[in-house]
Amino acid sequence: MANMANLAMDGGDPRLNVDEGKGTNGISSMAYTLPQMRKLHDSSITFEEYNYYAEKTRAEEDQAASYDAANAGSTNILSVLFPSKSDKGVAQQDLSGEKRGSVIAATVNLSDPAKRAEITDEGTYTRWTNANRAFRTATWGAAFYLITTDILGPFGLPYAFASMGWGPGVALFTVFAALAGYSGYLLWMCFMGLDSYEYPIKSFGDIGFRLFGWPLRYLFNILQGIQLLLNVGLIVISNGEALSQASKFKLCFAICCLVWAVAGFIFGQVRTLQKFGWLANAAVWINIIVIGITMGAAATTAPNYLASDLAAGAGLNNGTSITPDAAGVFPAVTHTAGLPDTGSFIGSLNGAMQAVFSYGGSMIFPEFMSEMKRPRDFLKGMWFAQLFIYLIYMFYGLFMYGYQGQYVVNPSYLGISKYSLQTAGNVFAMVSALIAAALYGNIGVKVLYNNVFVEIFRAPPLTTKRGKYFWVAMIPVYWSIAFIVAAGIPDFTGLTSLVAAICILQFTYTFPPLLAVGYMVKKNAMGSQEGFDPSTGSVNRSDSGLKRVTRGFMAGRWYMNVFNIIYMLGAMALAGMGAYSAIENLIAAFDEGAANSFTCHSPLQGAL
Repeated sequence: MANMANLAMDGGDPRLNVDEGKGTNGISSMAYTLPQMRKLHDSSITFEEYNYYAEKTRAEEDQAASYDAANAGSTNILSVLFPSKSDKGVAQQDLSGEKRGSVIAATVNLSDPAKRAEITDEGTYTRWTNANRAFRTATWGAAFYLITTDILGPFGLPYAFASMGWGPGVALFTVFAALAGYSGYLLWMCFMGLDSYEYPIKSFGDIGFRLFGWPLRYLFNILQGIQLLLNVGLIVISNGEALSQASKFKLCFAICCLVWAVAGFIFGQVRTLQKFGWLANAAVWINIIVIGITMGAAATTAPNYLASDLAAGAGLNNGTSITPDAAGVFPAVTHTAGLPDTGSFIGSLNGAMQAVFSYGGSMIFPEFMSEMKRPRDFLKGMWFAQLFIYLIYMFYGLFMYGYQGQYVVNPSYLGISKYSLQTAGNVFAMVSALIAAALYGNIGVKVLYNNVFVEIFRAPPLTTKRGKYFWVAMIPVYWSIAFIVAAGIPDFTGLTSLVAAICILQFTYTFPPLLAVGYMVKKNAMGSQEGFDPSTGSVNRSDSGLKRVTRGFMAGRWYMNVFNIIYMLGAMALAGMGAYSAIENLIAAFDEGAANSFTCHSPLQGAL
């Protein structure tokens, strides 16, 4: 294996002037191919080569971090809460007088094999890696805000507690929080060992491809595309409900939703996550304002009884807990220490899926890391975000459940009865939700564009001038499709539960342990004399097949591999039950003739 002393950032790549080589230990080498001349997803690239360049990149990042730490001023809490816009990203390597950085990204379409074949000299190789360096600008503070921007999390949690009761709600939310943090760590571990300037990871699907091949990449990309599209659509619908409520239902509900779809055409034009870090910063503080408004309103006013058809109690025991008597008096607010009487387990499972929604950001963790200046710092942002989410969301969910009981609505700010407070919460929530939807749309378009248009149709990368024009054109189309899909389904909570079960739960709790097992098996199977040799382009292995897999599985902390497999199977079982309960809810909604969003009648109409 190559000496790690060659990984210093000042050294050249020893492969640059090699045509082909021969491996050792009886393993023949492949013909040499430069990284920038590879296909975007080349199955001939081995784990060992990915790992070699990943370690090379991490060494460069660590050296740069040490230099920055020695020359930077002191870091205080304000610099974390309000990250500086002056950070220009990863430093570029010297090109000996040639143009620097992202010049190659702006002038060459590297998705075209013919263009890549022209890149053979060392200077252009450096521009290739510099193009990938230039894309990495986000800080860990920006990652913190991006992770905590998930608008559907805090305002769906009171509904989850109302569906599960005090004890099970607290227990499940705590378990979900701990496991979500653990899953984030597993994704970070895989990213750090596979991502490099030569072979950058752009999405969740890239990790799956490098560890398990094409099938997992397709599965991840399809599910990620579905989740992001539905997330955007769901936020458009919830914002439409809020706007219809604020307008006292004088504005057609379909128009209310369409307003936010059109707003997405504009907000969606933000392309880089560094710029989104500032929008996400604002969204977090706006969410805190909404939380304060709804808590104050819940503590001083009665629940919005006329919106009870959308409340958690409507899905528990045939809705008897929210049905008024003959005199029109609604039942008193009630709570349960354990699981409430649901008549079936479907209602409680739907509540559990809302709790899962609070930790649905893992799917775009690789995208966050791919645009970070120092991915090693991602753990700081992630753990701070998870702690923030747990403490704030837990307190908010319990508080709202304590005051509104079975009458809490999803999202909770729609369940306020006093119009002035209701409108204040709606206005702030709509702004924050639009930012969250723009973030989801940003990642969704990138996944679609990079995996379909760039790879199949050889479209130019988004870093090129032509790619930027494609981006401008795709945003309105994407938001329109999201609105049409979400608006056609009448049950908001049922749809969010289905998305949580089929997509969110998988990316947060099922796929990370699967990827971690694959990564550790391949990593631990590499012996001291094995690995990628950059001087020849060869990969040396002492064995292969089942013997190698078994050795890799049992090496090191083998018990963690066992735990991860059990963890993955448990998550799959929960996902199956959650999907069943969500589908039953949706079937019931369609059977009852519930209206979709293509009407002028708001689902909340009459809730004043």
